[in-house]
Amino acid sequence: MFTPQDLIITDAHTHIFPPKIAAKAVDAIGQFYDIPMCHPGSPQALLESGRRIGVRKYLVCSTATHPGQVVSINDFIRQSCSENQEFLGFGTLHPGYEDIPGEARRIREMGLRGVKLHPDFQRFAIDDPAAFPIYESCQELGLPILFHTGDARYDWSAPARMEAVAKRYPGLTCIAAHFGGYSHWQDVERYRDLPNIWFDTSSSLFCLPRERALALIRLLGHRRFLFGTDFPMWDHGEELDRFLSLDLPEEIRDDILYRNFQRLFEVEL
Repeated sequence: MFTPQDLIITDAHTHIFPPKIAAKAVDAIGQFYDIPMCHPGSPQALLESGRRIGVRKYLVCSTATHPGQVVSINDFIRQSCSENQEFLGFGTLHPGYEDIPGEARRIREMGLRGVKLHPDFQRFAIDDPAAFPIYESCQELGLPILFHTGDARYDWSAPARMEAVAKRYPGLTCIAAHFGGYSHWQDVERYRDLPNIWFDTSSSLFCLPRERALALIRLLGHRRFLFGTDFPMWDHGEELDRFLSLDLPEEIRDDILYRNFQRLFEVEL
């Protein structure tokens, strides 16, 4: 495996939780996916895991499963970012929250850089009109949205729904996680001509065959891909090994590991 001195690495998909509830939150995620979690979900655990491979910046987020959690989660993400210069924070919103425009403005005023939505956890369809106020606010404020996309068990976050939102809101930067559609990769071709959709590599390479992963990167364009681990679900070292096993040319490898992150979020590493 490469050493931290060999590579510049960013992680565009991580989850953190307050230490008091981290174990409970991580257990719930593991039960939802029937996948054992690799790490605790605290900010410190994230830093310890990422330092083993030399991660320089982390996109950190958490998801409000009901409207009453929105404010406290956003406050926690802001506090975590203020305490850790390596963190770039995404807030959360929920279609049932009573003042979406107001909280979206507060997210931006707090210095958070976008919003994370997980339709399967939050139980709404990506293209449900109830979520349109979120998209309208984020488009107006220039806040990207990281969407969980795809799952063969559900239809909430199917690629067709992601496509509909990207077309309806062409000024909204969408990051379609998990190669654009976890276990729905046969449907992600529909994103090819939608330049406002980006992608991350998280929670995919453990089960996506190498040639299929390479074909998707070629199809969708490597300059729209971000390296992500979905911490605490996966270990940083293992995810880096999986990514490097794609044996991409150095220029493409480095675009995905850090340069695309720099371009999208305009950050120094």
